[in-house]
Amino acid sequence: MKKLRPSGRYRKAASFQTATLIYDATYWFCEKFIDPGSRTLDQMIQAARSGRQNIAEGSRAAATSSQTELRLVNVARSSLEELLLDYEDYLRHRHLRQWASSSAESSAVREVPQRFKRDRSAQSDLTELIDQERWALYAFWLEHESAEVRANAIICLIHQANYLLDRQIASLEAAFVEEGGYSEQLAAARLAERERKRNGTSRHPTPAGAIPSCPQCGSPMVLRTARAGKNEGQQFWGCTGYPECRGVVKV
Repeated sequence: MKKLRPSGRYRKAASFQTATLIYDATYWFCEKFIDPGSRTLDQMIQAARSGRQNIAEGSRAAATSSQTELRLVNVARSSLEELLLDYEDYLRHRHLRQWASSSAESSAVREVPQRFKRDRSAQSDLTELIDQERWALYAFWLEHESAEVRANAIICLIHQANYLLDRQIASLEAAFVEEGGYSEQLAAARLAERERKRNGTSRHPTPAGAIPSCPQCGSPMVLRTARAGKNEGQQFWGCTGYPECRGVVKV
């Protein structure tokens, strides 16, 4: 049976892949440059881990709860923001330079995906690489002997991940407003299936994710069959609020 809502596709998401780079880079940064007895070490690693793990958990939760997915993606975003501040604090407290967003160094890190795509004749992008291959593209900065270089490169990656997560959150919010949550979609799918069986038709309804909302009142619609008139025998989407609302959409 086809799942009502897709979930668990996070491994191909640019946000998850970037968060994986950040987590690995933070782990090795802390191992090399942070005092093992410092609380900051644990806090930075946990913040980096939370950014990555909550993207994955949110993707899995998408199967049954839009609200949970949104909450977890927002947790990931907040964790990476916390990590960003830790790296900025590290540079500031040690009187190390933080790269300006317009600097040549920042631009070089940001342009890695574009350079990779140009080198591959625009036929692929970083999302198609395995983790080790993706890491190799940033290794010059992430394995640098200078803590300043490493920290600044990770800051660039955090900004990229946060940008991707902001877009992901906006998309999830828009989808929730337009399509409703899992419970609403499940109810609409059940109503459509019940109507299909009642009408004795073998034709399957439009996939659940494509069930339209009523153009007049916004309620979910169900698949119905005209019983009279020039369209007798033909199917259409009718409002679940009928007879109070008589909104229809052609199949």
